[in-house]
Amino acid sequence: MSPAILLSFLIGYFLLLIIIAFATSKKSSDNSTFFIANRNSKWYLVAFGMIGTALSGVTFISVPGEVGAPTGNQFQYFQFVLGNAIGFIIIATVLLPLYYRMRLTSIYGYIEQRLGHYSYKTAASIFLISRTIGSAFRLYLVVIVLQRFIFDSYGIPFWATVLISLLLIWSYTFKGGLKTIIITDTLQTFFLVLSVFLTLYFICSSLDLNIPAAFETIKNSGYSKIFFYEDFLSNGFHFSKQLLGGIFVTIAMTGLDQDLMQKNLSMKTIKEAQKNMFTFTGVFVILNIFFLSVGALLYIYATKNGIEIPLDHVTGKPRTDFLFPEIALNHLSVVPAIVFMLGLTAATFATTDSALTALTTSFCVDFLQMDKGEQTNSAASVNKRHMVHVAFSLLMFVVIIVFNAFNDESVVKGIFKVASYTYGPLLGLYSFGLFVRNRGLHDKLVPIVCVLSPILCYILNNYSAELLGGYKFSVELILVNGLITFFGLLLISKKTDLQTKF
Repeated sequence: MSPAILLSFLIGYFLLLIIIAFATSKKSSDNSTFFIANRNSKWYLVAFGMIGTALSGVTFISVPGEVGAPTGNQFQYFQFVLGNAIGFIIIATVLLPLYYRMRLTSIYGYIEQRLGHYSYKTAASIFLISRTIGSAFRLYLVVIVLQRFIFDSYGIPFWATVLISLLLIWSYTFKGGLKTIIITDTLQTFFLVLSVFLTLYFICSSLDLNIPAAFETIKNSGYSKIFFYEDFLSNGFHFSKQLLGGIFVTIAMTGLDQDLMQKNLSMKTIKEAQKNMFTFTGVFVILNIFFLSVGALLYIYATKNGIEIPLDHVTGKPRTDFLFPEIALNHLSVVPAIVFMLGLTAATFATTDSALTALTTSFCVDFLQMDKGEQTNSAASVNKRHMVHVAFSLLMFVVIIVFNAFNDESVVKGIFKVASYTYGPLLGLYSFGLFVRNRGLHDKLVPIVCVLSPILCYILNNYSAELLGGYKFSVELILVNGLITFFGLLLISKKTDLQTKF
């Protein structure tokens, strides 16, 4: 596949997004538009667009790649997806009504009113750190693919590829913010869903299979096992671990995350926000089935054509993330290659543009208090928001360059995993606020609890086999993290006569 064709496609794609951005922000580009789209979003657009935000470029290439990984993953990821679905329902029925009653712009405003100033700043800081690292990690893995298959051919260095990517994202989000993103993410999700189904079609055609025959082939292959009940103690794929992990990861990293919740808060009523979440959940589950099916067909295709998992240039080890791009860009025809790049680009930038907007919103609202007073939409406030937006784009650039400096996939994933631990304290903070009555906190001690909890969790995870009779944690570790925080908050709490309103 010619790098020139792929580069031309990328240029055309971003020109389209920039045109949409200027059209949607022409009438209004103030802070109310940027933060919450004037609370006038259409629920069906948000529901569809959230798919692109939830399914990052990492999901697009990693979930199919892991189906045939040497660790024997198969379709075990679907257990986690089922947990996600339960988590989304809990968010729609418990958290969203709370946020709407309080008319929040930043969801961490709940913590301020319920627990206090330091708890509030701690929650917002956790989000800023976690989302910056998480979004940088996702963009980093996809930029590696763009670098390998496009920009290396032109001698463009990695740092320039990252800078170009972030400049493009900034160019179509800096004016309209959330209002623009709701439209662009709807378009990008359409491209993502289209690319999944077209990829299935092209691979099936290459294997001389119709759709029913393809699913029968997947069913009879060695890749289709979904439920794992063996060896509860040491098996990270065990159904209970994946289901529990899916539930609480979703509650913490979606329901307590400004990025995903910001779109839900942009609708007029709670009923519309809930319709959005229920619709999104159904589409999310179905689409993940197709992602896993693509993965199985990729490995069947690779086996038939003698294609091995590509090696990482640095470590020299097989890297399953590269199998999908390898087959799509080097073994299929021009159209499937463009379809793949369309899906990868859509998934990546739908996630990153949303994250940059949410980071900017959280900092402006939670630290600069730009949602309060008559100056919310003044020229000075809008200019200040522009500067914050630029600053977070530059911060993400620095984080990605640091990731690349490690040149070690395991180290980078380790950093991302540590960052994911920090969502556990959010789970503990909100649980304390929602379920503990007539007790207040020694507010200044809350940051200490929220720092100690991930550290204790990290130690527990590394030594769980020795401490817990061979037990090994998987994604359910976030629940333990939340519980440690919750009990830590109980230790620093005191009885109070004040009745909580929320």
